[in-house]
Amino acid sequence: MTARLPVRKTYKLFIGGSFVRSESGRYDRIEGEPAASAPSAVNVPRGSRKDVRDAVAAARSASAGWAGRTAYNRGQILYRFAEALESRRADIGAPADEVGEAIDVLVHYAGWTDKFQPVLGGINPVAAPYLSFSVPEPTGVVGLVAPDSPPLLGLVAELAPAMAAGNTVVAVLSSERPLPGLDLGEVLGIADVPGGVVNLLSGRRAELAPALAGHHALDAIVDASGDPGLGTEIDKLAAESVTRVRHAPPATSYAAATADPLSRLEAVTELKTAWHPVGA
Repeated sequence: MTARLPVRKTYKLFIGGSFVRSESGRYDRIEGEPAASAPSAVNVPRGSRKDVRDAVAAARSASAGWAGRTAYNRGQILYRFAEALESRRADIGAPADEVGEAIDVLVHYAGWTDKFQPVLGGINPVAAPYLSFSVPEPTGVVGLVAPDSPPLLGLVAELAPAMAAGNTVVAVLSSERPLPGLDLGEVLGIADVPGGVVNLLSGRRAELAPALAGHHALDAIVDASGDPGLGTEIDKLAAESVTRVRHAPPATSYAAATADPLSRLEAVTELKTAWHPVGA
């Protein structure tokens, strides 16, 4: 009897809730996760500038719907995301402890969806017969440059607060270890997260991150790459379209990812202030 050959996994980008091949048709060969029946190296799609544009367009289309959901509902979906990752943790190409901490980070920010509004917003004292109050709203489409290490936890540490605040996300995955991020796309596919809310691009960071930072439809970008040179380039490109930028060191633990949640949430929200006359 002839021994059967295993069906090799084909990795794809995750854009608009669908798994798609890179528009360029290019792939990079990288080392895979060691397994008895798996090859030592796999083909990973090498995203292009066109893929970046497609991902931003998908995120923009999903932005209003995601921002319009109630905070409670967003919290439910983030918790479902954590549940789905828990159920698929054995299939994620990352150490078990890193996957566990990523799950806990999602649960943590699921709890923030209906709590950061009264903390960041409030009633403003004014010396006039007016009521002035500020309310935090989502920034919109947020770009995310993930670190090389840890590839999964470093990604989720910035992804979760952006989603919790009502933003849609376009993430450039780790260049050296993109597989955990691509595996996360398969989790998103079963996690009730609406299509376009999270878009995942693998490829060469030096090519994708500048294309993302310079996109006119991007509202904010979080750079967790830990690369000072890239950070400077992102600042210059983002300044041309007045895009908000936050540079953050890669989160290497659950404690680091949740130590200052308000700074992560505030970086991807805008305060809307309203005035209303009171009295005579």
